[in-house]
Amino acid sequence: MVLLAAAVCTKAGKAIVSRQFVEMTRTRIEGLLAAFPKLMNTGKQHTFVETDSVRYVYQPLEKLYMVLITTKNSNILEDLETLRLFSRVIPEYCRVLEESEISEHCFDLIFAFDEIVALGYRENVNLAQIRTFTEMDSHEEKVFRAVRETQEREAKAEMRRKAKELQQARRDAERSGKKVPAFGGFGSAGMTSVSSGTIITDTIVEPEKPKITAAPVRPSGPSKALKLGAKGKEVDNFVDKLKSEGETIMPTTGKRGSDVSKVLPPPVNMESVHLRVEEKITLTCGRDGGLQNMEVLGMVTLRVTDDKYGRIRLIINNNDGKGLQLQTHPNVDKKLFTAESVIGLKNPEKSFPLNNDVGVLKWRLQTTDESLIPLTINCWPSESGTGCDVNIEYELQEENLELNDVVISIPVPSGVGAPVIGDLDGEYKHDSRRNILEWCLPVIDANNKTGSLEFSIAGQPNDFFPISVSFVSKRNYCDIQVTKVTHVDGDNSIRFSSETSFVVDKYEIL
Repeated sequence: MVLLAAAVCTKAGKAIVSRQFVEMTRTRIEGLLAAFPKLMNTGKQHTFVETDSVRYVYQPLEKLYMVLITTKNSNILEDLETLRLFSRVIPEYCRVLEESEISEHCFDLIFAFDEIVALGYRENVNLAQIRTFTEMDSHEEKVFRAVRETQEREAKAEMRRKAKELQQARRDAERSGKKVPAFGGFGSAGMTSVSSGTIITDTIVEPEKPKITAAPVRPSGPSKALKLGAKGKEVDNFVDKLKSEGETIMPTTGKRGSDVSKVLPPPVNMESVHLRVEEKITLTCGRDGGLQNMEVLGMVTLRVTDDKYGRIRLIINNNDGKGLQLQTHPNVDKKLFTAESVIGLKNPEKSFPLNNDVGVLKWRLQTTDESLIPLTINCWPSESGTGCDVNIEYELQEENLELNDVVISIPVPSGVGAPVIGDLDGEYKHDSRRNILEWCLPVIDANNKTGSLEFSIAGQPNDFFPISVSFVSKRNYCDIQVTKVTHVDGDNSIRFSSETSFVVDKYEIL
């Protein structure tokens, strides 16, 4: 076959997007498309029409036409097969088959058309291969990003080391009674940033990996600032140059932010003693029932910002009966915690470090007991004459939880159009690019503990797995709370703030 052009046009013959595979002027292709509607015979079920020089092979797309213009001696069967592939490509990039949507994604369509036909001849590709080719997933790009992240980590490590040296110099000057030296070059904003988050003191627990923040603005002109070394400077310049070119600096964490879990915002009013109770859940279930694995990891993190509250103790209330394993930090008095559920340092004369997040207690729950699943998902796909009827329902088993921003993601077959939604609790969103149906529920709690979704779409029962779930909660799964904070001397209560988060690391039904 020799394919001259592929175009999407209106019923009046106006070209919306057209890709020519041989030398052809714009006037020529516009004339061919303008003549196309006049050649069609109404009332006849033809899929092609011929003139003295070319053949039109077409397929209606609601108010539009997908048209292939070929030579008259091309194979009509191959033309029809190619036309079907072109017609399946368009819904992959356009949610609705309208002129405005086609115009908006015209370049995406042209790139996809080029993967189907080269120099007028059909390439041996399918829809999945076209999607892979147009995404342009590059191994070299991944290597480049990995190298860049390594450079950023090295620069951050060098920055922390120099910040520690600056802090130590300040302490030495204060002890000797000398004037505290001013280390310029970063500006007042830069020093505030360093003192609030990146100074490393002698902590009892390794602090959390610092988040990548924008580099502080340095004043122009000569400066007597302390240099962070040539290597770190080169890395900073490299990262700044990438940012100026519009590149997005990826965080150094290993997993993507989706996909993995959402993080609840911190409370607005943070006291001098602030506590975070964080939990993450990893769960894998079978589609026919049965819990394959469930693991909940939790931690209590303490942050003290006033030195007069450094010598404190935390009163823990543990009402959990699920059989979790508790572990305190080695510098925490384990006997005191075992006997009285109180967290304090082994040496009462020492203080907790200032302005650092310190993990003092962590726990782990691993089980295959189905009764401990917080949110159960049942998916029932059944084949019908036109495809599959799918019924999905959820049930909240832990009624003390309140789950927010729940998203249940169901994979759907590609190239078969959008699913037809029946009964629905909540809202839904169909992502045709990722072939995902997202069932969105703002809140699931004891008053809204069950719900269902029904939809129909062409496909097989196996096409709708694995199902993934994401949510956030301000209540933790294991009932462990800090009820009181007291001074080591006198047992006087101290005002404190706290935040609790329960998020998803991985939640799948296979």
